[in-house]
Amino acid sequence: MPTSAAPRNRFERRRAETRQALVRAARQILAETGDTSASIQVIAERADVGFGSFYNHFESKTELFDAAVSDALEELGQTFDEHLQGIDDPAELVAAGFRLSARLADSRPEMMQILRHRGLGHVHAGSGLAPRALRDLEVGIASGRFTITDPTAAVTVLGGSLLALLELRFARPDLDGDEAASNLAELLLRMLGLPPDDARDVARCPLPDLG
Repeated sequence: MPTSAAPRNRFERRRAETRQALVRAARQILAETGDTSASIQVIAERADVGFGSFYNHFESKTELFDAAVSDALEELGQTFDEHLQGIDDPAELVAAGFRLSARLADSRPEMMQILRHRGLGHVHAGSGLAPRALRDLEVGIASGRFTITDPTAAVTVLGGSLLALLELRFARPDLDGDEAASNLAELLLRMLGLPPDDARDVARCPLPDLG
């Protein structure tokens, strides 16, 4: 009945808002230090929720921080989807992902710091960047664009290279991030099987504006 549906919906909405506040607080902590030793009390205070609310949503800090990492990586994947839609060439998608990541280190530092600090454990995750990269690699292999035969091994290399790029980007803010990302993308495209001239051109195609 409508009279009972409205309160239930309000409850669910508030519950979702509380959970998101906790995830947001955990994301902030991860971005600042990468450290997960903060107490539940500190996390709850930062989220501006009651201490007891924590256990209504998460059984442990580990579960919360895992959710925060997954949340950030899925947001990053959706950002790639949004800005790279319309690009059909899997080689250009791979290169653009690296180049956009370097730019996002400036425009979305919280998200990219989380990837920097905690991304290694999610290189082969079922959500976020990993399945998107695997999809693009498989398309490239099937079309003959890439000459590699093991897309999972390629995801490992791409994931490790992306984390190294972010480490460089944050450690050396004076560095030309666009140039560093393009150079790395060129090397990776050659590893995937593109001829040198093609890899160089694809790694420097115009990028969409992040807005």
